[in-house]
Amino acid sequence: MEKCMDYVIALSCTPPRIFRHVATLIGLQLVTSFVSVAKTLGQSRETAQRQLNAEKKKRKEGPRIEALNKQLSEKHEKITMVEEMMRKIFTGLFMHRYRDVDPEIRQACISAMGCWIVSYPSLFLQDLYLKYIGWTLNDKNAAVRNSSIGALQALYAVDDHVPSLSLFSARFSNRMVEMADDVDLTVAVNAIGLLKQLLKHQLLNDEELGSLFDLLIDEAPQIRHAVGDLVFDHLIAQSSEGEDDEDLTAQLERVLRILREFCADPILCDYVIDALWDKCSAMKDWKCMITMLLEDTTSKELNEEDTTILVRVLLASVKKSAGEKIVPSAEQRKTQTFTKAQREVQENRKKEMTLAMVKSHAKLLRKYLADNAKVAAIIEIGMYMQLDLYSLKRQEQNFTTLLQLIKEAFFKHGDENILKTCVKVLSFAASESQGDLQDSANQILKETADDLLVKLRSAITQAVESEDEYSLAVNLRRLYQLQLAVNFSDNRLFTDLLGILNDYSNLEDEVIRLVLLNVFLHLAWALKSIDLDNPDENFVKEVVTKRNKFMEQLQSVLQSLLESWEQDDARYILTCTMCAVLSDLWCLFSRAKLEGTKLQALSFCPSKQELQQFWKLCEHRLNAPDGSEEEIPEEPKAVEYMNEKDAIVACAAKLIAHDMVPKDYLGPAILSHFMLHGKTVEETVKQLLTQIKKHSKLEELSHIYLDAMKRAYERHMEEVAGSDGDLTRTESYVACKELGDRLAGTFFGFQRKEFRPSILGIVKGGIDFALSDPPKRVSFLEVGVLQFVQKLPAADIKEIAANVEGKAEEFDIDADPDGWQPYSSFVDALREKIIRAEPTEREAGRPPRPGRKKRDLKGKKLFENPETSSEEESPPSESEDAAEEDDDDDDNTPLFHVRHTMRRTASSNRNAQKRPPRTPPSKVREPDLTQATSAEITLEEQEVSEEVFGRGPLSPDDPLMIGSATEEQLPVMQFGEVDSNATRGELSKETEEAQDPYSTADDAPQATSVRSKRPVSFSSDDEDDQPAGKRARPE
Repeated sequence: MEKCMDYVIALSCTPPRIFRHVATLIGLQLVTSFVSVAKTLGQSRETAQRQLNAEKKKRKEGPRIEALNKQLSEKHEKITMVEEMMRKIFTGLFMHRYRDVDPEIRQACISAMGCWIVSYPSLFLQDLYLKYIGWTLNDKNAAVRNSSIGALQALYAVDDHVPSLSLFSARFSNRMVEMADDVDLTVAVNAIGLLKQLLKHQLLNDEELGSLFDLLIDEAPQIRHAVGDLVFDHLIAQSSEGEDDEDLTAQLERVLRILREFCADPILCDYVIDALWDKCSAMKDWKCMITMLLEDTTSKELNEEDTTILVRVLLASVKKSAGEKIVPSAEQRKTQTFTKAQREVQENRKKEMTLAMVKSHAKLLRKYLADNAKVAAIIEIGMYMQLDLYSLKRQEQNFTTLLQLIKEAFFKHGDENILKTCVKVLSFAASESQGDLQDSANQILKETADDLLVKLRSAITQAVESEDEYSLAVNLRRLYQLQLAVNFSDNRLFTDLLGILNDYSNLEDEVIRLVLLNVFLHLAWALKSIDLDNPDENFVKEVVTKRNKFMEQLQSVLQSLLESWEQDDARYILTCTMCAVLSDLWCLFSRAKLEGTKLQALSFCPSKQELQQFWKLCEHRLNAPDGSEEEIPEEPKAVEYMNEKDAIVACAAKLIAHDMVPKDYLGPAILSHFMLHGKTVEETVKQLLTQIKKHSKLEELSHIYLDAMKRAYERHMEEVAGSDGDLTRTESYVACKELGDRLAGTFFGFQRKEFRPSILGIVKGGIDFALSDPPKRVSFLEVGVLQFVQKLPAADIKEIAANVEGKAEEFDIDADPDGWQPYSSFVDALREKIIRAEPTEREAGRPPRPGRKKRDLKGKKLFENPETSSEEESPPSESEDAAEEDDDDDDNTPLFHVRHTMRRTASSNRNAQKRPPRTPPSKVREPDLTQATSAEITLEEQEVSEEVFGRGPLSPDDPLMIGSATEEQLPVMQFGEVDSNATRGELSKETEEAQDPYSTADDAPQATSVRSKRPVSFSSDDEDDQPAGKRARPE
């Protein structure tokens, strides 16, 4: 065993990583086996000790006592010996390999150490061994850190071990808390579980957990839920012994106390609720929460802030019970899938929630109807209720009362979030309920629409008379939200809304914005109400008339906005709305979509002048700074997660991506802003670029790319006009050059050949543009042409170089050398590209290597100088190749004799003890076949191969040779550099020498790879695997 351990320890310190790994696993397993043996011996020793103590009570001396003493001494000696062997392996192997460069070796060491400490604490539960687990908590590799945490979790799970871990806990507790925010999610979650164990044993103070509570709002749900479990066990359920109402109320109060820290942001409150919901049963008790909300808040010591938080908790709990997400996630666009059991649980919870809310929902809404902070959340609860239970429980009157209260809230408040929630719930009740409930919901929804029209007309009259626009703006906001769900087929409404725009100069931008949005929705509803199979011609004409009138008003407002921007009056909100409405209107009545259908009369395509004005307005907003812009109202948003610039680019890009307008103007304009406005805009333009490249013709694509580069370059020239110094360092120049790199980068791989005409068109057009006004535009060659030239083959580059040099001869370059410097750099780059390609072209132009020789070539000519043979210099003709292929398909009998001769030669070479001398090719004599040596037999085989196959001598890498080679010859034949004139005996001898690593002159123990013939490196210093801190190299 000693020799075995010495061998394993020595092998674990060798440079080859695989040897170290295997030896480490063996050594660790030896210690694990020793631990099992020591435990068994320890149990036997304890048994012997008990027996000895029992015997001593009976008698003081005797043979039985002597036998037990002897047995006890033997067990103790064996345990001591086993422990010494464990210490030896620990000292010789573990102390070096726990800091190995290979993370798998380190992980194995730490996992084994944790197993040893738990299994044999009498020896290993000491700071001498525990410190290694503590040190590896800082390891660079996540798997090693996770193994350390797993080992500690197993230790703290045993209560008897905790006293011995007190010093260790004090030393490494800070690091354990830090690991709760580890970059690896698995490590972080397990570290939080470890902290729960420390809190259970009271080894952590509350002050040390301050940073841990911030993880309740972490983005990763695994960490949130893990911290939520810890917070619930430590803070919420600390004194609850049962599930009675008092305990649940106490839990809710503690939850509210925690949520006070995040009450400023409702989204953060949702994060905390999501973290606690699974574990906290009080948050699933709707009756308890409803009772607390309906009771007098002063009696329960709940202030207004606590009540608002409790309403949020109630709504979030209702959403969770219905299977909805209350926090955003990366997978929110994916449809959630639930198992059958999960759906049953959700249905049961939804039923319980509805039964609890049937009688109380209206009471809650009536109590908090005037509270802006609570009313929206209370109304939204109706979206997740099981409405048929109102009929089953005969609560139709409560249902009607609830909808009437929602209608009252709709007209009582002007906040868009409350209005949106009211419309959603009323629409949900009208569509999802049945029978009398549905009739009641539809009637209340119709009454809401009628009352709104009356209030809107009254507000319009009031605004004209008293110039009070607040009531008008609020009712327009209500109309917009209601039009998203209800079709107002009232022609008078369209007339009233357009009448507001007749004199918009004195109106606020918010009112104009809401009018535009409402008119657009009115047209959208009108278009949707047309029967596609049998459209009413009169109604179609009416819609066309409305659209034309609206377009006239839009053009007027657009012109006014452009004039405001030119006068430095930035109207951000109205500009964004105008761009969105124009884009959506052009898409709605697009000629490309409606042409060829029965609704062709509705088709419309904007003129180039309208597109130019549209993009000019977009550019005004894109070029405006972001720092001082106004706040955008929450609704409506073009896209919820976009800011104004992202939304404007998206509005313009969708017109091109879906072929709603011609690409020739708007496409290059959008591409010229590729890299100027942040990541979101960049991603939008990148997707547009993919669509343009996919659906455009080659000539059209070249025009779009070239025009985009021209736009960017002209913008750069405008910015640097009148500037001195190095213009290549300006931001506009760098942006223009980066745009060229991005556009040229879309042609990669085989696409260079596919899009070669487009690339040539871009290059030629760019050269003409650069030389149209020299030397002012000459720098365009470097900025917008050179990147595309590099995507062309060398032949095209030669032609381009000759073309550009010919055009440049018309100008006097020496008159302004500095101005023509970009041209010189461009030409030098082309020449360098051509020079680099010349060696490849020369190789491609060489004749192919000598093919197979004629069939009648004699064997005695095989060793002649190949340079003197004219037959080898000329490639074989097609007829000769065809004849050779026919011969290969003939009778296989000669092939059998050849292979038989080759096997016989290989066998004789293996039996030869001395290496046959190699005969120089110049001294080869004509072989005498009557006395054949091994070399002559080889020559004979070469002649046979020529006569049968019409080819030269069989080379070692020939398929026939490989097919009949021995195992010793295969590596050399396939991968080694072998003399084609060597005999098989020589090849076999060379193979034997290559396989002997100590056959060198210096007899150095350096292994040599037979295949690569390079020394095998035994270095284990892989930089990529270096752990955190300085790791010692293998000793």
